[in-house]
Amino acid sequence: MKLNRTLPSTISLLTVAFLVSGESNVSKAADPPPATKKHILVVAQTNGFEHDSVPDAMGTIWKMGHETGLWDAYLRTDTELLTKGKVHPNGKNLTYFDALVFSSTTGELDLNDEQKKDMLSFVHDDGKGFVGVHAALDTNYKWPEYGEMIGGWFDEHPWTTFWAPIISEDSDFPATRHFPKEFMKRDEIYQPKAWSRDKVNVLLRLDERKLDLSNPRVHRTDKDFAVAWSKMYGKGRVFYSTLGHTNEAWNDPDIQKMYFEAIKWVLGLTEGSTQSHPKPALPTAQ
Repeated sequence: MKLNRTLPSTISLLTVAFLVSGESNVSKAADPPPATKKHILVVAQTNGFEHDSVPDAMGTIWKMGHETGLWDAYLRTDTELLTKGKVHPNGKNLTYFDALVFSSTTGELDLNDEQKKDMLSFVHDDGKGFVGVHAALDTNYKWPEYGEMIGGWFDEHPWTTFWAPIISEDSDFPATRHFPKEFMKRDEIYQPKAWSRDKVNVLLRLDERKLDLSNPRVHRTDKDFAVAWSKMYGKGRVFYSTLGHTNEAWNDPDIQKMYFEAIKWVLGLTEGSTQSHPKPALPTAQ
């Protein structure tokens, strides 16, 4: 499925249903639908690098909500709905939504000052949720509050797409409890800047013992490369993961489940920690 990035209108949910073949790997029976179905806004505006996986990500997020009955997803490639003000006839503004997902957005998004204020208030003051997928970290460098909300910004991907050695630091968090303590995923791992683990709850990180740290694009001297984290921004829950760069990632049951559970968590349907913690000792060899 390919989305026309120039279309300002909401992507037809019926069209997505036909264009995305097959079912997600999220069990329909896993969660009874809530009494009131949630509404999430998925935004994928790209004013920088355009990821081929954006349509796969958006379609998968829509399917997970549709198959489980937990949420309706509105898919947009523009930023018109990122406001609490008036939008086009029959349009939905932020007051209608329960969570916001940035699906590999890039560059400086088309947001005026009032929209930026409304979006921050949506999370910080209204207690709504935010999920950042992969390149959501490669977004809004000129907006300091955005970096504060999500936890930092992109600072290169030293190893590009590779078999990433990953350690799970939180086996109790809903979005990561299905991962083993150590595992491998083929994906592109971002190196974050203006980021500190004392401001987030690191859920997954790279195993630095298995990395080429002589790579000149490695900038972190602490060898701390987070792969996923949770945090609070005011009253709102925030989840971010660098996983999801490739099209194949969105057919991976583990990645699907991670983002499914992350969206549920930011919606307040499950509980999980946002408490920061020191970097744990490396697992010992078996």
